[in-house]
Amino acid sequence: MATFQCRVVSAREELYSGEISMLIATGTEGEVGVLAGHTPLITLLKPGAMRVQTAEGNEEVIYVSGGVLEIQPKLVTVLADTAVRASNLDESKIIEARKKAEQMLVNQSDTVHTNAALASLAESVAQLQTIRKYKNRA
Repeated sequence: MATFQCRVVSAREELYSGEISMLIATGTEGEVGVLAGHTPLITLLKPGAMRVQTAEGNEEVIYVSGGVLEIQPKLVTVLADTAVRASNLDESKIIEARKKAEQMLVNQSDTVHTNAALASLAESVAQLQTIRKYKNRA
């Protein structure tokens, strides 16, 4: 299978750099699958799991909280707001964050707090889905 270069970068670190054969991410308009020679594209990413298949056939699952995906025929760049390998996500902490977000919604006092609680809840749900995808592949 043909390969291409991929870089996954967050504000804190570079999570991945190397040859891959496929990338699957969730854009604002739906899931995007990328193979070598893909038509150039720039799209925003939604929080969720991103799958990277290395040139050797291994698969890495990375959680991204959002960001930008830039596709060029020989290079794909992911500029993530936050990115964490699925294997490094702490399920118990995520469940606790989800409970706090749900409690914030119950005790909402204004629109700003409601929006913050909804954003936190959406992120925790996306992280839990990423963990489940990772566990199904491991």
